[in-house]
Amino acid sequence: MSIIKLTPEEQATKLEAVLSKYRGQGQKALMATLQQSQEIYGYLPLDVQKKVADALEVSVAEVYGVVSFYSFFSLKPKGENAFSVCLGTACYVKGSQALLDKIESSLGIKVGDCTEDLKFSISACRCVGACGLAPVVLVNDEVYGRLKPEDIPGIIAKYKEEA
Repeated sequence: MSIIKLTPEEQATKLEAVLSKYRGQGQKALMATLQQSQEIYGYLPLDVQKKVADALEVSVAEVYGVVSFYSFFSLKPKGENAFSVCLGTACYVKGSQALLDKIESSLGIKVGDCTEDLKFSISACRCVGACGLAPVVLVNDEVYGRLKPEDIPGIIAKYKEEA
């Protein structure tokens, strides 16, 4: 997911357009509304969840339940460069925990966090479907496979240079 930089005013305008498209449609429009809202903000803060609930005429608890259940929704901001470490069985057995530890120590943040400058974030997932490349790390939509902890600084440096 690439994050588009919008001003708060632009975000509010885009969100209102999404909400007016689905207003009053209830639960049947919840997934689409949440997906489009997350595209605008990069994550789903509580105030956005409340606006979605109001517009769709569902409870905030129902919205939160969906957001917290599905792994593709995020309650926290993601960095411009989102590292996702696969901790599925094949990757874990081949050392993905050591990769995760190296990424955390290199960026100075933990899983679920984002750097203060919003350039990097780290998440863990259970399987990306690339078991033959284990262990695997995704950075945004790019797959890095057969990694060792010593490969991590070079990958991070690549994204720091692009920023």
